[in-house]
Amino acid sequence: MSKSGSLDSFRLLAAFLVIANHTSPLLSYGEDADFILTRIIARIAVPFFLMVSGYFLYQYIENGDNAYILAFCKKIGLLYALSIVLFLPLNLYAGHYEGTNWGLEFVKDLFVDGTFYHLWYFPGLIAGVSIVVFLIRAIGLKWTSIISVLLYGIGLFGDSYYGVAEQFPSFEVFFQAVFTVADYTRNGVFMVPIFLVMGMLIYKRNKTVSFSINLLFFVISFTFLIGEGLLLHANDIQRHDSMYFMLLPVMYFLFQCLLQIRGKSSKSIRNVSTIMYIIHPWMIVLVRFTAEFFTLEKWFVENSMVLFLTVSSLTFILSWMLMIFWPTRKNSTPSPISRAWAEIDLAALNENVKLLKGILPKNTELMAVVKANAYGHGAVKIAKELSNHGVKSFAVATIAEGIELRKNGVKGEILVLGYTPAQYIGEIKKFKLTQTVIGLSHAKQLNKQGVPIKVQIKIDTGMHRLGTDASHLSDLKEIYNCKHLHVVGVFSHLAVSDSVRSEDIAFTELQIDKFNQTTKWLESQLLLPGQRHIQASYGILNYPHLPYEYARPGIALYGVLSKNDTVRTDVELKPVLSIKARVAVVKTLQRGEQLGYGRAFSATTMMKTAVITIGYSDGIPRNMENGEILIRSQKAPIIGRICMDQLVVDVSAIEGVQAGDIATLIGKDGTEQITAEEVSEKCGSITNELLSRLGSRLDYVYHSN
Repeated sequence: MSKSGSLDSFRLLAAFLVIANHTSPLLSYGEDADFILTRIIARIAVPFFLMVSGYFLYQYIENGDNAYILAFCKKIGLLYALSIVLFLPLNLYAGHYEGTNWGLEFVKDLFVDGTFYHLWYFPGLIAGVSIVVFLIRAIGLKWTSIISVLLYGIGLFGDSYYGVAEQFPSFEVFFQAVFTVADYTRNGVFMVPIFLVMGMLIYKRNKTVSFSINLLFFVISFTFLIGEGLLLHANDIQRHDSMYFMLLPVMYFLFQCLLQIRGKSSKSIRNVSTIMYIIHPWMIVLVRFTAEFFTLEKWFVENSMVLFLTVSSLTFILSWMLMIFWPTRKNSTPSPISRAWAEIDLAALNENVKLLKGILPKNTELMAVVKANAYGHGAVKIAKELSNHGVKSFAVATIAEGIELRKNGVKGEILVLGYTPAQYIGEIKKFKLTQTVIGLSHAKQLNKQGVPIKVQIKIDTGMHRLGTDASHLSDLKEIYNCKHLHVVGVFSHLAVSDSVRSEDIAFTELQIDKFNQTTKWLESQLLLPGQRHIQASYGILNYPHLPYEYARPGIALYGVLSKNDTVRTDVELKPVLSIKARVAVVKTLQRGEQLGYGRAFSATTMMKTAVITIGYSDGIPRNMENGEILIRSQKAPIIGRICMDQLVVDVSAIEGVQAGDIATLIGKDGTEQITAEEVSEKCGSITNELLSRLGSRLDYVYHSN
């Protein structure tokens, strides 16, 4: 059975109910019968559409998938914009915006009531989703449910219970104020949130009561709904008739029943029902106009059932034709969150920049290290974001990394920290990069090319890797004498600045002293050191007082250190990156059955497993087999061997896991969190290696909240 049951099939019935609501098919046979059909029964259509949206949106809200939620709202906004264009001629023909206050009326219609009577659904859905997402993030689903019920209760007294509200002057004054902004309380504030939340609660609860019990309660609540509607109608209490008290239990039990009826997921039916909802008023106009032109009103207009059937048939046929023949742009790339992806929190990145700058001397600027694809965070996007927040200098490891930044519009200084062969000096010049000189021999090779470039000199103060030895002062002077090399800075690297052991502190201070002595000697020789920098991430956190022109934060920019490292500054850096993937399938593993390559895991009892769409080719260490991931805010242990494209977890203790759920390998899910530090420690590695090895197959989703 599809996890959505027969929801898609019912969409089509709901679309026909909307048409019935606007054509009154039983009016020719009796007003009471038509009232029951169009003003009571047909009122389940829009709440159903809203509950479907809430049901499928919740997992993205719960997991903080802002990109998906934004894309959903953009899609609804686009449908609304197309609908406005489609129905604008009808509005103009009807003279709807010809009054003195037509501008205010248009604004109210545009943002609240809808620019045609059925289009309120689109701005209402966008507003409702925005409200619900905000409340869930702020106070959780439980309190959001309570607030949504209260809003719906208020809305009832501006709709079907308005006659009661009129008996109380203060209530009437309140609703009159509401009606200056919206013509109805059937809108995105009062009506939409509760049905979105109901869909979310059903998704989250994911517990199945028997179909017969759900059906029984549906029939009982549906009977009471009809009684409620008729009673309100008989006493002339209604101002409008979209919102009923009993509509809540009716929709809850109806939705549960539909989930339990076998059905097939159908994008075609979803598209057709949406098109039918949008275009059916034009079909009503077309049928009425044609009947009048051929003097057939008696058959096609005065007979309300024929009108309904004709409009429904034309709407259905045209909707199918539009879906089949309308040219659609093929999207050649999948959604960024289709399989496995990295989520990058740009707000956390910028907060880390502020924190690091705050502990450095006032005149010390940051040279952001964005090598190795910005430690797996996306070098181009990270560099541009940092540039927008005042960081104007960047460091990369290779000339190729520097060229990539330039080709993507990154400005400011870009220092290539690693070795570049002299034959590539043309590219250094062309892309305005600053090259590190790693020794006198390298300087001579570069200078021999006769191409003027900017360079910085790496000074070896004890790391004994790249750089000119700090004691070889004559070599330094000779580098300065290379006429085609314009020295704009000197720098070094600290070997044990991440340690607070006394012997390591002494060694670091010795390195700093060597660097200071070297730069002072250069100044004594009238050789300008230019930009001086020696602190990388741990150098900043443990030796923030050093008065150099630049500091080079790398891993600390991204809110990550190593789990057991101790630093001497009190800075709460925020992790910037999360790694997420999807559940592909959930299976049952019987006792004694073995799983995966090498049959490495044997089930000691019957268990439930989930296959996750990420593996070692995406950068997940193969030796992370004793690790955990998060699903539905709970930890699930990895079992068996991690494969190239998948891994398997034990979800026996997690209720309701299903295909499409989001798994978090690094990051937060609800109150639970798995950090990069924890993962790297379990793998016997460090965070730098873990993040910089993230695979190129990962998509990236960036958000700023």
